[in-house]
Amino acid sequence: MTQDRPSPPIRVILADDQPLIRTGLRVLINDAPDIEVVGEAGTGAEAVRLVASHAPDIAVMDIRMPEMDGIQATRLITESSAATHVVMLTTFDDDEYVYSALRAGASGFLVKDMALDSILDAVRVVASGDALIAPSVTRKLIAEFAIRPEPSGAASNRGDKALLNGVTEREREVLTLVGRGLSNGEIAEELFISAATAKAHVARLFTKLAARDRVQLVITAYEAGLVAPSR
Repeated sequence: MTQDRPSPPIRVILADDQPLIRTGLRVLINDAPDIEVVGEAGTGAEAVRLVASHAPDIAVMDIRMPEMDGIQATRLITESSAATHVVMLTTFDDDEYVYSALRAGASGFLVKDMALDSILDAVRVVASGDALIAPSVTRKLIAEFAIRPEPSGAASNRGDKALLNGVTEREREVLTLVGRGLSNGEIAEELFISAATAKAHVARLFTKLAARDRVQLVITAYEAGLVAPSR
């Protein structure tokens, strides 16, 4: 009788210009049996190099770093590696960077003073292919959509056709609900479909819109004018 092999640990690199922050995170993560630190960086450029050489599952990235900031590093990492997801680390003073970080491809956004267990849980969530934004920054993110002009001027409240090219009417309905923050189960209830069908629609949206995760679907819903920011 064969025994199931344990899953390999989630491989993480840490990028922060403060050695004490990296040390604290390293000790925390290495105490978890299912996560391991495979590299550390003090600059964004070094983080990009580490991702290229180590191909980690997760890059935990500070926003403010010398030589290359975390947003630029995130953009380079997500453009070059489909396997590595980025979790941004920030403080409340960095709220203005939330939108830019997510536009750059970040899959998670965490506040540095979160409970340690919450940071570990976030790494696991993002490694599983989902996306995560700390509740404390979600309101700021939505507010940012309300005041920002469209990045290229192409999308508008009419729903940009090129942005949603190939998306069916039902998928547009699902995307609208994703943009409103509904889970697959809630989408199923709203549209009177099964949870499995809702999940399948979301999966097709990932493919059609080349979205890495749910965060990017939310951004697309706003930029296409399917969802109006909360007032």
